[in-house]
Amino acid sequence: MTSPAKDPALDNFRAIADAIATLFFPHAEVVLHDLRTQKIDYIANNLSKREVGDDAALEDLLSGDSDERNIGPYEKLNWDGQKIRSLSSVLRDSHGQPMAVLCINLNISLFENAKAALDLFLSPSKLIPQPDSLFRDDWQERINTFLHNWLRERQLGLNLLTRDHKRELVLALHAEGAFKGKSASNYVANVLNMGRATVYKHLKELKGQ
Repeated sequence: MTSPAKDPALDNFRAIADAIATLFFPHAEVVLHDLRTQKIDYIANNLSKREVGDDAALEDLLSGDSDERNIGPYEKLNWDGQKIRSLSSVLRDSHGQPMAVLCINLNISLFENAKAALDLFLSPSKLIPQPDSLFRDDWQERINTFLHNWLRERQLGLNLLTRDHKRELVLALHAEGAFKGKSASNYVANVLNMGRATVYKHLKELKGQ
């Protein structure tokens, strides 16, 4: 038994279905429903175990009264119990009449499992306050805190600092007493990706003022 010839009017939509399924492989299935025949015309990366030729059951979308283009996203359950997030796009002919529906079904179970694992791993409930006995003299953390507050206030990125920015930051750190810690100059030089000699030069300029 030969398969019925495919309507060339839907060729572009089949190509789009393949493109989306390829981009999000293996997590996305794309199903093309032909509203004129009320049958499934094409399936890219079949996850739902449906078949081409199955009933589409989308008679309600045949009416041209609605100008709705995209329906969703909405969630449903797949045959294997995994959660699917779907979006359906109504495709129209040159006269504005609905002719097909392209359904993108994204399996989000993997992402939900990953999120749950990350939430558990990063849960603040597992943290304790910093022990004073260990962190009372943590000059590195104080430098880090001041540094990133300084960057945030100026909407700057650490990797995008100019030479003038770095000089200004070294002077600001000095005003905060950051260089009282042992090896603080070396640490600041490494963090700011500048030579130790340059840090010492800026600090020397301060002493000469």
